[in-house]
Amino acid sequence: MSEVEIRQAQWEDLVVLARTLGQRHYFADRLTRQDNELGVLLTAWTDGAPIGDVYLWLDKAEEPEIREYLPNVPLLTHLEVVPAHRNHGVGTMLIDVAEDHARARSSARIALAVAVDNGKAAKLYDRLGYRNWSHEPIVCYSLDFGDGERRAELCHVLVTPLA
Repeated sequence: MSEVEIRQAQWEDLVVLARTLGQRHYFADRLTRQDNELGVLLTAWTDGAPIGDVYLWLDKAEEPEIREYLPNVPLLTHLEVVPAHRNHGVGTMLIDVAEDHARARSSARIALAVAVDNGKAAKLYDRLGYRNWSHEPIVCYSLDFGDGERRAELCHVLVTPLA
């Protein structure tokens, strides 16, 4: 596999992100949020092409339970890696850089929500030290990648300290 570069996305990346990963509405929304300092859109690139992304949500959580039990804790959202580059450490690299951004903001911990039926992702997060937050699963909302509509799914919330 070629060398992977992890970097913060910029508006000039939108066309190629949308062409390669789809989800134009999602990326435009996250770039707007990034411009307003509400998060950081990180992208993985190799050979000049995007191969993955993750968004570090710095705004108040949309879910009331997360706002109540994890106030002001940054959230990792929308981790994705294109199929040809999965299981090569790209997801871990994206998470590591997102955690570094959270540490730079003096965050003591970071959280994420994973759908209760997404066992592969849950294994990755467990390997990286993310643990269930000791509350019941909650309904989380995500932006549909194609049409921009919000979708609900039942999720476990996982947390890890940032040393």
